[in-house]
Amino acid sequence: MRRVLITGGAGRIGSFLTERLAGDYELRSFDVVAQEDADGVETVRGVVGDLDALVAACAGVDAVVHLAGIPVEALWEDLIRVNLDGTRTVLEAARIAGVPKVILASSIHAAGFREPTASPLPASSAPRPDTFYGWTKGAMESLGSLYSDRYGLTVFAVRIGAFQPTPWSGADVPIWLSPDDCVRLFRALLDTPVTGFRVVWGVSANATGWLEHDADIGYVPADDSATVAHLAAPSDAAALAHLGGVFCAVPLGKPFW
Repeated sequence: MRRVLITGGAGRIGSFLTERLAGDYELRSFDVVAQEDADGVETVRGVVGDLDALVAACAGVDAVVHLAGIPVEALWEDLIRVNLDGTRTVLEAARIAGVPKVILASSIHAAGFREPTASPLPASSAPRPDTFYGWTKGAMESLGSLYSDRYGLTVFAVRIGAFQPTPWSGADVPIWLSPDDCVRLFRALLDTPVTGFRVVWGVSANATGWLEHDADIGYVPADDSATVAHLAAPSDAAALAHLGGVFCAVPLGKPFW
């Protein structure tokens, strides 16, 4: 059974994936908060800036899923320390430990100023961040590209959309990532024979969406936000004008959530 390290394993997406993937993979969950071991899940407490701790956590694993980070707009220095320096440390630890694959949690907000397109927008499109947070995610993608080219790591950067049981707002409807599709996506990324570096949109098969799915990696989303869109709160025209929704208008460098 393959062994997978999940950083941020106690976080919102990390804890969900740990629960859903346990049994199919031998999991090691790394987080700054204390966790309890469970069947098929080993827990490690540490921070993503600690290279020695991460090298030890990477020992013997086949892939790293890097989810640890600040998920919203925040102070510049905190975003740099956690999202950017932390990601470099994870990639360096994987290199040192000989881990062949790293999956990075990027974000829709790395391309938040993209406007709706008539044809599906490929994930290879250049970043257009909507916040300092989104900029760190775009920078994470380029770090992944560097480590892939320099050291031969397979690195996937997933621009995760609105991961929620149902879309919270109208702006989330085109970029919704259902919980079940989230599992399908990460399973595909862990299992695919595709190597090298690539960016992938992390969204469901949304009828109103305009982001291109990457069939090469084997991800076949099954859910459509059209079935739950009626549960979303309305969004104004400004929020619907760009991929990043309200993130395009929040003050830069100020925590708002």
